[in-house]
Amino acid sequence: MSSKHLILKNVGRVYCKTFCRWEPLTVTKQHSPMFQGKTECFSTQTTMASEPPTSVKLSKLLLVSKLSRYDFERCRHVDLTESELEVALRKRGADYDSLIKNHKLHKEFEQNVKKAFEDAGIEARVVNRFDYTMDKINWADMICAVGGDGTFLLAAGRVTDNRKPVIGFNSDPRRSEGYLSLNKKYSTNIEEAVRKLKQGEFKWRFRNRIRIILCGENVHEDPVELHEQELLGSNQRFFSAVPESRLESNVVSPAETNVQQRRLPVLALNEVFIGENLSARVSYYEMRMNDGPRTKIKSSGLCVTTGTGSTSWNLSINRLTQQSVSEVLRLLQEKRPELLPALTHESALVQDLADEFNSSLVFSAEDTRMGYTIRDLISAGVWPQPKGVEPRGFASRIEVKSRCLDAGLVVDGGLSFRFNDGTVAILEIHESDALRTVDLNEP
Repeated sequence: MSSKHLILKNVGRVYCKTFCRWEPLTVTKQHSPMFQGKTECFSTQTTMASEPPTSVKLSKLLLVSKLSRYDFERCRHVDLTESELEVALRKRGADYDSLIKNHKLHKEFEQNVKKAFEDAGIEARVVNRFDYTMDKINWADMICAVGGDGTFLLAAGRVTDNRKPVIGFNSDPRRSEGYLSLNKKYSTNIEEAVRKLKQGEFKWRFRNRIRIILCGENVHEDPVELHEQELLGSNQRFFSAVPESRLESNVVSPAETNVQQRRLPVLALNEVFIGENLSARVSYYEMRMNDGPRTKIKSSGLCVTTGTGSTSWNLSINRLTQQSVSEVLRLLQEKRPELLPALTHESALVQDLADEFNSSLVFSAEDTRMGYTIRDLISAGVWPQPKGVEPRGFASRIEVKSRCLDAGLVVDGGLSFRFNDGTVAILEIHESDALRTVDLNEP
C-alpha cells in the first residue's frame, strides 16, 4: 500500500462522519438583484440570547485539540518509523527537537485543561479535527478550542447557530497571539477561568459571521479543505467520502434554467476572500454594494471581513507603515512647507500617525456591517468601470459576479469553493448566525 493510501486510510477515513454537518436544512427563497432567480436561504428559529450568563448549562464539554506540526508531519509520513521521520525532517532543515518539545507542551496543556474541568465536575472529552463530528458537537453543552486562532476557527466553523457557546484557551501564548481565545492570563490559571464559567462570572459576546449564497451552474461542487489538502493530495476533494444525498438537499435547481442557488453551510467568522487561485493572475469580477451601482473590477482579489476578522488578514492588507507615513509627510512638506514644521519628521509623530490609522481599521465583532478591501485595485485607463469605487469601505450586503478563469471563494482561510465565470456570491450578516462566545468578568 502506498504512502498516500496509508494517509487516506489513517487520516481521511473519518471524513464521512467529520463533515456530516452539511446536513439537510429547511430553505426559503430570497431575491437577488444581480441574479434574476430564486436564491436559497436557510430558515432559522434562533434569536440572540437574552438569558443571563448564570443560566448556562455546563455539564459536558468538548475539547477540540490543535493539530500540532509534529502531528501534521506524522500524518504525512505514516509509513516511517519515528527514527526515520526524525532523519527525514532533519534533512529538510526542520528542528525536530523543537517540534517534539512544542508538541509535548501542547498535549500537557490540553490535559491540564481537561483536568481542570473534570475537577469542577464537568465531563470533558477530547477530539481532533478528524473526529470532530456533529454527534459530538450535539452531545456537548460547550465547545472549547485548545490551541491558537486556527483551532478556534475550526471549532467555531462547525457550530452554525448562536445557541452553543464556543470558547478557547491559547495553549502557547509565547508563540501565538490567540485573539479569539480567553485572555492569555488564563493559560496559566485555567482553574480560575473554569470557576468563572461555572459561577456565571462572564458576559455573552456574539461575534457576527458572514452568510454566503452562491448562484451558478456548479455551486454544489465539493469545496477543497486547504488545511488538509497536502495530507489528502492536491486533487482530493473535500467531500469525496460524503454520501451524495448529503449535498443534494442544499441545492435548488429551477426547471426553467440550469442555474442553481445554494446557501453555503459554513459561516465566515473572520473573512471571505474571492480571487484567482494563482495569485499572479489578475482577478476580474463585478461588484455591487448595498443598492449601489454594479462595478467591473480588476484587482488581486477581494477580502470581505467581519469585525472579528478586522484584527486579522484585513488589518495586514491595509496596514499603514511608518515608512509610508514618513514619505507622505515629506512630500507634503515639500509642496506646502508652511503647513508642516520640520518636527513632522520626528519618529514619534510618524509612529503615532501610523498607529492611529491602523487602529481605525479595527471595528467591533458585534458590528452588523462587513468591511471590504479590494486588493491592489487596478485604477488606470478604463478600470474600474465605472470610476469611483472606493477600494476600502463598509457594506451591509455585497454581491460579486465572477469573471475569473480559475478562482476560489475561501472561507476563513480553510474552505475553498470554486468561483468561476458567471457564478454570483451574495454576502450578508444576520444576527441569528452569530457565534456565541464569552468575556470573563475582570476586577
